Amino acid sequence: MHIETLKIFCDLVDLQSFSLAAERNFVTQSAVSQQIRSLEEKFKRRLLERVRGRREIKMTPAGEVFYRESRNVLSAYDGLNESLRGIVGTIGGTVKVATVYSVGLHEMPAKVGEFMSKYPSARIDLEYSRTTKVVRDVLNGSVELGVLAFPEPRRGLTVVQMPSHRLVLICPPDHKLAKRSQVRAADLDGLEFVLFERDTPTRKATDRILKERGVTVKKVAEFDNIETIKRAVQVGFGLAIVPQPAVTDEVRSGQLAVVKLAEKEWTRPVGVIYRSDRDLSLAAKKFVQLLENEN
Repeated sequence: MHIETLKIFCDLVDLQSFSLAAERNFVTQSAVSQQIRSLEEKFKRRLLERVRGRREIKMTPAGEVFYRESRNVLSAYDGLNESLRGIVGTIGGTVKVATVYSVGLHEMPAKVGEFMSKYPSARIDLEYSRTTKVVRDVLNGSVELGVLAFPEPRRGLTVVQMPSHRLVLICPPDHKLAKRSQVRAADLDGLEFVLFERDTPTRKATDRILKERGVTVKKVAEFDNIETIKRAVQVGFGLAIVPQPAVTDEVRSGQLAVVKLAEKEWTRPVGVIYRSDRDLSLAAKKFVQLLENEN
């Protein structure tokens, strides 16, 4: 039995998908199935069962024990590699990071590039997910770090704050507000808006700030993806409130106008999360330190 087999088993449980587990480990789906069968044959126990009528992959009691102990073995193996790299002073290995689109697409590339230039033996494996999945993947150990907007304290997680950014109003360049240097929340009352979906942290913050000031906007559409929101504003669906770093390119090209929101509450905190009960790899520690810094 190889260490790769234990990793495939854990990835299958975490991802709940044979195809995704195969993709993560650069093997075929049939190879994943064969690895699971070989484990069950070796230990003479059924480890997994498919839930009839659903795509869920459920662990048997034996599977739960095997998953827990396999995680311990994989963690120890990672620690072994890390210790050996430390002997020769090399920072290497792969840091698995999950992040939301609004942060990952516009703020992470420069940081990843800086990290790779400093530590060429290390690699950042970046995944994009919704906030709830980022948290879940960090907790279940399928990724080492999560990067979120509006990170909330939670038992079992450590939160390291990154530099915050302003939320801004975006509109087409020919909109009546486009030439304003700034607007107050009251100026938005009754206007048409393209919004994030209700369960996203930025939407929750926007709703709260507007409600506190007695402002009601007209929802034209809502999306879970910041790129779709920007395109909708460009073609005239309505206005939107987004993180300033996410619209740098559109402002430079003249596709969108950005207007400052006057109230101090219009900020978006960003943070790195990781499991409190696990020691970060040396590469992950260095990446977190880099993310903490403004420059």
